Amino acid sequence: KQWYQRRVRGVDCAADEHPRGDVTLAQLAKLPPVFKKNGVVTAANASGICDGAGMLIVASEAACKAHNLTPLARLAGYSVAGVCPTVMGRGPVPAIQMILKKAGLSIGDIGLVDVNEAFAAQFLAVGKELGLDNDKTNVNGGAIALGHPLAASGSRITANLIYEMQHRGVQWGIGGACIGGGQGIALLLEKC
Repeated sequence: KQWYQRRVRGVDCAADEHPRGDVTLAQLAKLPPVFKKNGVVTAANASGICDGAGMLIVASEAACKAHNLTPLARLAGYSVAGVCPTVMGRGPVPAIQMILKKAGLSIGDIGLVDVNEAFAAQFLAVGKELGLDNDKTNVNGGAIALGHPLAASGSRITANLIYEMQHRGVQWGIGGACIGGGQGIALLLEKC
């Protein structure tokens, strides 16, 4: 089934350009490492850079009332953190830990988590360190499956969390991402 089917400015957009259904496991196994001679990161387990755009409306309670807006979620908090640049993919760990501490919550209280996957190894390390539940994390796929639209990943993660929280009736969701240079960012959402 195609992700979407639309016609935009005369161009048929019947299938996403990122997923490649014609690739075999044998082809993937032959891909060389991209960063280190004996490394584990290949084009197959790294997020693809793709086109993307996103828009979110962030409004105060007063603005929602004044403009008759019905909020879907409340931004309950956010945090940023820094780690050693050599392990930049670990950035979401302290950012998520900080936001949980500020909110007085534990990872077990969170119904959905969406962590941007720069690389599979990076995502697995973050998941292991935080003790993430695979049944509640990146439930609609992450950047490896969907692509990593630079400068739009944050809105993709946030919108995905909000709509999935509504769909599942989940109260709390956390989104996180690593940022080049050793930074990490996280946000905590509460369903309205």
